[in-house]
Amino acid sequence: VQLQASGGGLVQQAGGSLRLSCAASGFTFDDYDIGWFRQAPGKEREGVSCISSSDDSTYYADSVKGRFTISSDNAKNTVYLQMNSLKPEDTAVYYCAASPTRRRGSVRCSSWSRLDAAYGMDYWGKGTQVTVSS
Repeated sequence: VQLQASGGGLVQQAGGSLRLSCAASGFTFDDYDIGWFRQAPGKEREGVSCISSSDDSTYYADSVKGRFTISSDNAKNTVYLQMNSLKPEDTAVYYCAASPTRRRGSVRCSSWSRLDAAYGMDYWGKGTQVTVSS
């Protein structure tokens, strides 16, 4: 089982863009909601965005609404996070994560805003650093 995250980097000026990718393997892609958490130094890990493979419903944290767009390519078992109008406060390590859709009590996309949402993930990718300079 693997979530392979890529696409992080340094944006030298606020307002720039990056696209993160999360390639999934070793599990049934359609049985999971997949998305991104982020963690800045000294802060809790927070749910940023999620997409449900079952109905394409999405979740965005208030702080990224209108700037970030999540999408899924089911043929490639890959989820993308297009991040536009980046701000210095978006600086964090971004983690790809997957939560099951068919388990009782699972943390679906609509619940990724919960402070304890991260505990409901079955799988995690290695973090990718996103740094936005002011």
